[in-house]
Amino acid sequence: MKSIKINSIYNEIFDTYPKVEIEEHIKKLIELDYFYPYNSTFYCITNTVSQNFEFISKNFTSCTGLSNEKMINGGMDYFWSLFHPEDVNLWIKSLTNLMTFTMTELNDEQRKRMSYTWNYRIKNAKGNYINIIQNTTPLQFDEAHKPIIGMAHYTVLDSDTQMDICATAKYLNHKNEYETLYYQNISSTKLLDVISNRERDIIRLIITKNTSEAIAEKLNISIHTVNTHRRNILKKINIDSTFELISYFKNNPKLI
Repeated sequence: MKSIKINSIYNEIFDTYPKVEIEEHIKKLIELDYFYPYNSTFYCITNTVSQNFEFISKNFTSCTGLSNEKMINGGMDYFWSLFHPEDVNLWIKSLTNLMTFTMTELNDEQRKRMSYTWNYRIKNAKGNYINIIQNTTPLQFDEAHKPIIGMAHYTVLDSDTQMDICATAKYLNHKNEYETLYYQNISSTKLLDVISNRERDIIRLIITKNTSEAIAEKLNISIHTVNTHRRNILKKINIDSTFELISYFKNNPKLI
């Protein structure tokens, strides 16, 4: 998906009033970066109106090898260009669903006490894709009480870690404890569309430790057909072994 198309969709999601001011308390957050230790996280102050970053912490370069200056100058267009192509549509869907939930299911006071989390992969300076878990807390709202300025924390995980793309909205309640009001496994939602009913039948039998021969007999099909289905299932889910397949669906039982 080209950056200009992402830009257009993003504008639709965060359609808002144009006036934005960076308040004093946000400036204080920027000053904290001097004391912030080097580790596997970085943070940014995001502006959905101008689609840029008001600030990017020093750890961005430490975590990714990429230039802070290039991020500041390139804004969100540059950041989006780093996304793994397979994650772009899922990421857009997660943002759309989160914003729809925010504007239709929450009142104005709740929106001020929300925290949003989602994940995706970006390409680092070495050309490798790394996992990013982004947690964003709104800091400023427009006249319609839509969040427009946010403090975004990014946790970087190794590229070998396989992750479904998920979206979560949590509310800071009166006990100052976060409670989950919304959760969606975006990858699983997509998966429901690509796995056929016959493949689900085979998956159910695989995770109960049936052999290909037993599956063929129970479904009245050939072993060759069973093995073809097994290969197709692994390819669709993008995993390498039956062991991973069993683990995946035991952790996502609603898919079958």
